[in-house]
Amino acid sequence: MSLPLISVVIPAFNEADSIVSTLKVLERLEELAEVIVVDDGSTDATATLAEKLGVKVKRLENNQGKGEAVFEGVRLASYPLVALVDADLGFSAVEIKKLILPVSSEKADMAVAVFPERRSRGGWGMVKRVARWSVFILTGRHLKEPLSGQRVLRKEIIDGFSCPPRGFGLETALNLAALRRGYRLEEVEVEMYHRERGKDAASFLHRGKQMMAVIKEFWRGAVLR
Repeated sequence: MSLPLISVVIPAFNEADSIVSTLKVLERLEELAEVIVVDDGSTDATATLAEKLGVKVKRLENNQGKGEAVFEGVRLASYPLVALVDADLGFSAVEIKKLILPVSSEKADMAVAVFPERRSRGGWGMVKRVARWSVFILTGRHLKEPLSGQRVLRKEIIDGFSCPPRGFGLETALNLAALRRGYRLEEVEVEMYHRERGKDAASFLHRGKQMMAVIKEFWRGAVLR
């Protein structure tokens, strides 16, 4: 049985501390045909470290946001299946392998990672609840992890967008687009982990931006699409 051909897209903003460990894990997975790091205007050595490991690197002059960075990477992808991987997964990035099988075997068109339940929460889960509600209202589907950024999907799902969702609205936009177009979405439990945000001012600012992005994608899904 031949291996599926998969492009990996990694949006990265100031991830010099973790990008190397993440990439070294991914290079061990035979299913991954190419790795594309999109450096989203980093001010540290993220892009340089990735280039030294021999992966494709696209440098964006200014910080554009996750949605724009991912779509820029997908434009460069050579293969019909795409894995979206956060730069800060480190050694747990190996778990992306669990998301490959449902899509490569054609049981699903998009597989989404469900992380282990955390013992303590940085916030109160409000953004996730709003994202779940948005997907349910517009599609009737209840998702455990509507905000999970770790996905394997058919490239055609992203190619179907006329313009990329802005910033942190990426995951909500992908959920809505896939389900409303009749694609099969499967959630898969994994043992992944990445940097968690706390209850400091910067973390709440991040969640506020994320909340606004989710609401915007719900509005676009309800009215504009």
